[in-house]
Formats: sequence, structure tokens, C-alpha cells
Amino acid sequence: MSPPRIASLVPSATETLVALGLGPCLVARTGFCIHPAEAVAAVPKVGGTKDVNLEKLKKLAPTHVVVNVDENRRETAEALRDFVPQVIVTHPSRPEDNLALFEQLRAAFAGQPGVNERAAALSAEFTAALARCRVQRWLGEQVLYLIWREPWMTVACDTYISTLLAEVGWRTWPDVQGGEQGAGRYPALDGNEPWLRGIDRVLLSSEPYRFGSAHIAEAQALCPQARVQLVDGELLSWWGARGAAGLDYLRGLSQAT
Repeated sequence: MSPPRIASLVPSATETLVALGLGPCLVARTGFCIHPAEAVAAVPKVGGTKDVNLEKLKKLAPTHVVVNVDENRRETAEALRDFVPQVIVTHPSRPEDNLALFEQLRAAFAGQPGVNERAAALSAEFTAALARCRVQRWLGEQVLYLIWREPWMTVACDTYISTLLAEVGWRTWPDVQGGEQGAGRYPALDGNEPWLRGIDRVLLSSEPYRFGSAHIAEAQALCPQARVQLVDGELLSWWGARGAAGLDYLRGLSQAT
């Protein structure tokens, strides 16, 4: 049987496929699929997550394409079905969904050497990291996680980021559900919402907007009583192979004075 020809249109999925030993099977990626750098450097790019070059991708003849409900457009996934034998749709929305993701990818590529063993190792690593979070008793905090400015944008309570933060007792605001997909999952703020005065901690993400030290004062003005800090957005939003490291990083943030 010929090895699969895999296109990944999701940064987290690309990293996870490489962790499963499937790097040599990758024939396409997006320009945002940058990790691990040495494994993806030679893999052709086919645009971004929202603007996939379908004609270029079609010429690469993938047998499998991995997409994500949050990252990719529905119409892209539908168009792929016209020329791709297997479109794998991912949608981790809670930390524990990583376990289902590892099984989903293991089942799709179980015929490839080492995939079953690597999937089991990733699952064990993640389960252990989740247990390290849940064995502790956390002091609850009200948190604003910012992903953009002009306008300020944050995350709904049913996103992966929000549910990850909840593992250390951090409740994100606003208290809204974003639904399965769409802009509602990443609400914009006016900046004068009354609840901003009750925020304990503001987290400035490194992606998709690269917040830096120059933005701390702005965020402090938004939530005068809060502690403001820069955080690694990849560790707090990338699921899959990075999930365990994200939980450990989060524990470290919550324990720091």
C-alpha cells in the first residue's frame, strides 16, 4: 500500500501529524504551519488557513486533508471533497478533546509504522498533564484573554482557550457562548463594559496579534485593577501535540507571584 499524501491546513494539526511520525507524508501545508520548523521547511505552502489555493493543492494530489472548524472555512472543506478521498475534520473545543483527536488521527493513519505507538504516547503524556492540573485546588480568578486590538477582541467561554484556562480556575469574560463556529467565538469589546472593572488578570496573547510590552499600559487602562501579563499564545491555543505543554505552562503562570 502506498503511503498517504497528507495536506494539513491547520498549524496545530501539522505539528501533531509530525509528532505521530507522519512528517514524511506531508505534501502541503499553510503558511501558518511553521512548527516543527525543520520538519515542514520543505513542505509546499498552499496559502493561509482562510485563503487556501485549491488549484495548487489539487496538483499536489493529497489523499488526506486535515481541516479544522475554527481555522478553515466551511466552503473550503466542501470544495476539497470534490478531489480529496478523505477530508479529516477536527474540532477540539475542550482540553480533553485532545484524546479524541489523537484517536481520530491514529485511526486514519494506523497503517503507517509507529503511528499507533506514538498516538498512545501522546495520549498518556496529555492525560498526565491534565491530572497535574486537576489534582490541585485553584483560587478562582476573572480573566480577560486578549487576542487583538483596535478593536479589542477576546474569546467566548466555549473556545479551547477558555476551557483550557478553566483548568486552573480562570474564568474568562465576557460570559458568552460563541457557538460551533463564526465570529461570535471571538467577541469584540467596546472597552467600556462594566464587568471590565472586576477583571483580576489580563492576558495579552502573542498570537494572532503579537502583543508586546508597549501594549501593557493600554490593557491596564482597560482593566485598572487587573494584573496584566504577556503570554505565549501558541501554548495556550494550540491543541494536539502541544496540549500537554500548554497545561504545564498554564500551571506555571497561575503559580507565579
